[in-house]
Amino acid sequence: MDKKMVNPLSTLQWVERSRISPNDYNPNKVSKQNLELLKQSILANGWTLPIVIRPDMTIIDGFHRWTVAGEEPLFSMLEGRVPVVVVEHKDKAGNIYGTVTHNRARGTHLLGPMKAIVKELMNEGKSVNEIGKQLGMRPEEVFRLSDFSKEDFLKMMIKQDQGFSKAEFITKI
Repeated sequence: MDKKMVNPLSTLQWVERSRISPNDYNPNKVSKQNLELLKQSILANGWTLPIVIRPDMTIIDGFHRWTVAGEEPLFSMLEGRVPVVVVEHKDKAGNIYGTVTHNRARGTHLLGPMKAIVKELMNEGKSVNEIGKQLGMRPEEVFRLSDFSKEDFLKMMIKQDQGFSKAEFITKI
């Protein structure tokens, strides 16, 4: 088995909920009704998905599970603890990619926070192709979220895609 694939699960542990903190970039929002549904799901099915955290105890995925675990009766039933697995990325971009891909695989994101994420990744020098690959987006989606003009975006794409001449690239769009 590939160690990278099974390693996060091998770190499974129950930790005090109070030791964990949310990240500051999660674009996913859940209605109060769906939070109640999540709580009911945990009560009915047990805890089936651990919270994914960084080594510094910041949430990558599982903010809403962490939230409902702080409410009764779950808090008492879990004795203030939640199950976690630890994932270590080399940089903040890896953490953001982890949050977004976990969430996108399950649902939708709000436009404003997604724009902020794309802008931050681009400001960190991440390429349109990398952002697209890591977040499951086509270049057009990255463009719509980037707030760059079409001309500036095309210049970035041409600069980052050394495999095509300018004429070849423009005909592909």
